[in-house]
Parts: sequence; C-alpha cells; structure tokens
Amino acid sequence: MKKKILIHDIAKHLDVSIATVSLVLNGKAKEKRISDVLAEKVLKYVEEVGYKPNQLAKSLRTGKTHVIGLVVEDIANPFFATVAGLIEKKILARGYRIIYCSTNDDTAKTRDLLTMFQERHVDGYILALPDGVETDVRALVRSGKPLVLFDRELAGVLANAVVVDGAQGMYEATQHLLNQGFTSVGMVTLQAGQAQMQARLQGYAQAMQELHLPELVLEIAFQQEREQIIAQIQAFCQSNPECNALLFATNYLGVYGLEALSRLGRRIPEHMAIVSFDDHDLFRLYSPTITVVAQPLEAMAESIISTLLKALEGPVETGRSTQLQLAPQLIVRESSIRVPEKTRSKTSRTKA
Repeated sequence: MKKKILIHDIAKHLDVSIATVSLVLNGKAKEKRISDVLAEKVLKYVEEVGYKPNQLAKSLRTGKTHVIGLVVEDIANPFFATVAGLIEKKILARGYRIIYCSTNDDTAKTRDLLTMFQERHVDGYILALPDGVETDVRALVRSGKPLVLFDRELAGVLANAVVVDGAQGMYEATQHLLNQGFTSVGMVTLQAGQAQMQARLQGYAQAMQELHLPELVLEIAFQQEREQIIAQIQAFCQSNPECNALLFATNYLGVYGLEALSRLGRRIPEHMAIVSFDDHDLFRLYSPTITVVAQPLEAMAESIISTLLKALEGPVETGRSTQLQLAPQLIVRESSIRVPEKTRSKTSRTKA
C-alpha cells in the first residue's frame, strides 16, 4: 500500500519548515513574505506527489470547515433545486462545499437539521425555514454564526435576509388579469403562515379590493398527496362557476391546477385564464404557454452568496443585518390573454 504523503514529508524533502509549507498551501505566502520562487517550488512538489491535506486536521487548526449548510422546504421543488444549483456553483468557485437538506415544512425536523449542522461545525447557513423555529435561529444569530435567510423571513428574527417582493408580484399579476377583462379572479395558495405566502395573498387581495371585487381563495393544506390537491382544485372550480381566472401561489400548485382544469374539460384561456408564481420548464412548453411571476433566481443566488461571504470574512456586528428585497418579473404568455368573443365562438363551433 502506498504511503500517504504528510506535510512533514514535504517540508523534509524541500528542506523548509512545516510552517512554510502550511502558509503556502493556505495562500498566505505573500502575506508572510515567502518568496515567489519558494512558493512555486512548494506548490509544484505538492502537485507532483499528489498531496491531499487532512481536512479534519485543518479544520481543527483553523476553526473553519469550509462547509455551508443549506436548508430548504423541499430540494425536489424546481424553485429550490434551481436556487440550490446556482448557490452550489457560486460557492464552490469560492472554495466552499455545501450540504443540502429539506424540512418538508416540519418544525421538529428543522430543529434536528439545525442541530446536526451545528454538530458538524458548518461555517455558515443558508436557510428557507418554516415557522416555529424562530427561537433556534435567534440563538444562532446571537452565537455569531454567519447566516442568510432567503425566500421567507421569520417573525421577530433580525438576520441577514434575501427575499423577493411577492406582494408586488402577485398584485401586478392580478391587475394584469383584471385589465384583460377577467373580473372573477380566484387564488389557490397554501394553508401556511409562511411570510412569502402571506405576502402573495396580500398582493392579490389588494388588487381585488381596489376594484371592490370579491376575493375567491382556496387554501391547500401542506404535505398533501398530488391527487388530493387536484381534487380540491377541481371542487373549487365547480363550486365557483363564475370564476374565469386563477392565480397559483407557487409553481407546483400551478402544475396541479393545469391537470385539474384538463380533467374538467376547461380550456385555457377560453374558459379559465392562468397565472402562476414561479416559472417552471413545463410552463414554457405547455400549450398554451403559461404566464408567470418569475423570481430573479440568478440575482437571488448572487445576493445570498455575497451577503454570506461578507459575514464569513468579516466580524459579525451584533444587531446589524443586511435585508435585500428583489423585484420579480411578470412574464405574460398565452394563458392570461383574453380570447376575443368572436374567436371563442368560432373555436367552439369548429370543435363541435
């Protein structure tokens, strides 16, 4: 078996101190005035022998693991999967690794995950958490651990946060439908106290109240099976035959909504206009294409990383935090454009 190369072996072979080799490998050669020639000599030999530093020993020595903990609601959800992928790409380029976990909106599971990350001594946290863990997160903030909340904030928790203005996004989407002539607009959302869901509902309600129009809201309980959700959307549409437009608070509800309408034989947008919060590959490929309120995923990932790195690389100031609110974009596609009456009548006769 090939003997493992140690830092001691490198120092002995090059006739330099262990400290010199360590400083070069940690990128501190210039800071400690080690000559470029010697630094290059160390790096070249390290590459030749294939030396791999012991990460555990290094973390014990430096107090840094260069690992970031990312906790989201559901890593399988296209929104979280995309954001996680962008974050991983950007964080790897800066010398960090990342561990993903899903909470499934379960408070007890979330507490266990936060405890696990503390035991693993991760350097920082990127968190999209359910309600009920505010005390745990406040304790993390007090301990000086760098963290960034994203997608949703937690009530009473003063921490770095990067969120999207969901209220404005859903307000503009509702106005768009109303301007198209859809006067009975409903909204399908989650039965949750999450800040981002409340904001989206608030934006819808504001637009409807400004025109003194009745609100039609279906709240879906979290963690239900696909068929249960589809059945509830079908029942909602049947109970509100006057409803001619639907907003969905998140993309997977939008996907289930499309299936529910298909089973009911409702054509989009002739019978029902559709807008979903969060884009999805299916929405661009579906016929007709689906209008969405798109979150700026690249900008969100970059803002999360830059905020976290600032906290990782500088002293954490108690009571100081960075809060960023990004603007979403309404992308109008075919599903929300009102079909002229003549065209609708002609289509109906043709299909008949």
